[in-house]
Amino acid sequence: MEKYRSIIKSFKYAFMGIGFMLRTSVNIPLYFAFTLLVIVFGIYFRIFGYEIGWILIMALLVICMEMINTMMEELVNLIKKEHSAEGKIVKDVAAGMVLLTTISYIIVVLFVFIPHIIRYFK
Repeated sequence: MEKYRSIIKSFKYAFMGIGFMLRTSVNIPLYFAFTLLVIVFGIYFRIFGYEIGWILIMALLVICMEMINTMMEELVNLIKKEHSAEGKIVKDVAAGMVLLTTISYIIVVLFVFIPHIIRYFK
């Protein structure tokens, strides 16, 4: 029984972390809005289920990277109260990670949609 309580606590803490991100992040709602828009266009252009799957995987990857970025920023702020070159590097690299993942997400969306858009306008 103690094992199940531990698992339930783990899920509780995980959902608290997700809730923190939803309340405090400026970017997470934008990623959700973009993904919702992509899904709506996907339905309109009748993209395949596996293509939606790839888009959703990329969206979740971007959101996870944003969460890691926030965690790194908060950790640096906790450790270093004053501005430092090392802290800036950590924050910049984490932000770069999110940027590259977001660009990858956009590339996947374009790879999925371009053939459907071309077919639609033929």
